[in-house]
Amino acid sequence: MRLTRIIFFALGLAAFSLAARADYFVLRSGTRLNVSAYQLVGERYRIQVNGGTAELPAAEVVAIEPEEIFVAAPRLLLTQAPYGEMIRTASEKYGVDADLVFSVIAAESNFNPKAISRRGARGLMQLLPATAAHLGVKDIFDPAQNIDGGTRYLRDLMTRYQGDLALTLAAYNAGSGAVQRYGRVPPYNETVSYVRAIRKTYAQRKSKASTGGGIKIAATPTASPAAKAEPKNSGE
Repeated sequence: MRLTRIIFFALGLAAFSLAARADYFVLRSGTRLNVSAYQLVGERYRIQVNGGTAELPAAEVVAIEPEEIFVAAPRLLLTQAPYGEMIRTASEKYGVDADLVFSVIAAESNFNPKAISRRGARGLMQLLPATAAHLGVKDIFDPAQNIDGGTRYLRDLMTRYQGDLALTLAAYNAGSGAVQRYGRVPPYNETVSYVRAIRKTYAQRKSKASTGGGIKIAATPTASPAAKAEPKNSGE
């Protein structure tokens, strides 16, 4: 009997670990839970989240989304980069470092102007339609308009977070609401990966620029009123 219990315990543990990856549970309420492991038991999900385990009715889960993984982008001169002149123009207009805009585009869409995320974010800088409308972007897939809107959004976030790059990037990915809720970079694997990848790409580009191999434009954002209650750009 003891051996049988051990076997069943091991099988249950194995079944749980098969789903041991980072995913997001999207609930009917709109809440998104970052889940590191889960198992469907009857009509309930047994989930593992940051800080412990919990159960919730399967009927409350409307989607399970895999987290996105971000990697540092290759080192390209701005003059060699796709849409480099558009990046330069937006950078000078809003006072945001061109290398930072490049780094965000690389992580968001890998320079694909027709990219659409599973959450509906679109274009080179992956703007949600509501965010694009707030920023005055009429054609979200137009590279120049998308870069202009995304760069303006970065400028507004940098102003709001007083130049704190980590918080700016976290808000761009997870939304200002999530940053406000935690008072720091939200503990979402995807957001942490996103911030880390962009900061790595950006640091590499700045290092290359310092040795004469890159182009540096406007290292700090110009002062302007922060956007008020802007729609979050990416899901929380």
